[in-house]
Amino acid sequence: MTTFSFDAQVTAALFDKTGAIFALGDGSVRFESGARSEVHDGAVLCACVHPSGEGIVTGGDDGKLVWSREGEAVLLAQTKGQWIDAVAASAESGLIAFSSGRTLSVLDVKDPHFRRDFQHERTVSGVAFDPKGRRIAASTYGGAWLWYARIEQQQPTKLAWAGSHLAVGFSTDGAFVVTSMQDNQLHGWRLKDQKNMRMGGYPSKIKSFAFMAKGQLLATSGAQGVVLWPFVGSNGPMGREATEIGYDETTLIAQVAAAPAHGRLAAGLEDGRVWWADPAGRGLQFVKQDKGAPITALAMSSGAARIAWSDEDGHAGVASL
Repeated sequence: MTTFSFDAQVTAALFDKTGAIFALGDGSVRFESGARSEVHDGAVLCACVHPSGEGIVTGGDDGKLVWSREGEAVLLAQTKGQWIDAVAASAESGLIAFSSGRTLSVLDVKDPHFRRDFQHERTVSGVAFDPKGRRIAASTYGGAWLWYARIEQQQPTKLAWAGSHLAVGFSTDGAFVVTSMQDNQLHGWRLKDQKNMRMGGYPSKIKSFAFMAKGQLLATSGAQGVVLWPFVGSNGPMGREATEIGYDETTLIAQVAAAPAHGRLAAGLEDGRVWWADPAGRGLQFVKQDKGAPITALAMSSGAARIAWSDEDGHAGVASL
C-alpha cells in the first residue's frame, strides 16, 4: 500500500486510466505519482473521471469546471457567482453534466461549441447519466428530474417524492433511478411506470452508494454494515429485504465503492478503517486496520483490482487487492 498525507481534506478519490487521483478541499488535484496541480481558487466540491478516462473533471466554489491531467489543467466552463455542486461524465456519449444553483448544464468534450442549460425550480444537488449517456437525472428538492442530454427545448420527466434528495444514480440497466435523501433513507423509481420504491431503516444519512455485481446489487453506507439491496429482475428491490455485510455495532459505514461489472466491494468506516470483500465469498479483508479519522473518500478501480481512500485529516492510501 502507498500512503499519503495531504494538508487538506480530500473531497474525492478517483481512478483514471493511469492511477489514483485525489481532489482536495484546498483546490488542488494530487496524483498517485506525487504530481500536484493547483486548479481552483477555493475548495473542490465535486469530481468525476473525464469521459476519455484520462484525468478528472472538478467543480469548485470558485465556479470553475476544470479538466486536470498530470501536467495540464484545462478550464471547461465557468459560472458567475455560483458554486458547482455536482458533476458527472459519460464515456459512452462523451458528455459532461454539472450543476450550479438551479441550472443543469451539459458539455460535449468533442464539440467546444455545444452546451445545453436546463432550469429547475430548486437547487440541483446531484447529477447522473444513464448507462448510454443519453439521459441525465438531476436530484433536487421534491424528487428527481430526467432530461435528454442533447435536446435543447424539452419538458423534463419529473419523478416526485416529498423531501430533500441529495445524490442520484441510475441502475446499470437503466431501468431504475435511486436517490439518497436528507432523512436517512433511499428512494427509487422504476422508470417504466414511475412506481416508487422506499428503502429506509437506516440509522444515519446515506453518504455513498454504488451498484455492483453487474447491477444485481446496490451497496450503501449509512448503517453498521454495508447494506445490499437486490436489483434482480424487473421489480428491483420491491417486496424484497436488504442484506448486510461487515456488521460492526461500534461504528458506521461512511463510504462504499464498487466496480459495476465486478463482485468486489470496498467500505470506509467512520472509525477510519477500510476493508474489501466479495459478498459471494467469505470474510472481510482489511487494507487499513488502524482506527482514526472518518473515511471521507473511497474509490475502486474499474477492474476491481485497487482501491484508494482518504480520511477527514487528509491521510490517504492506495492499495492493491
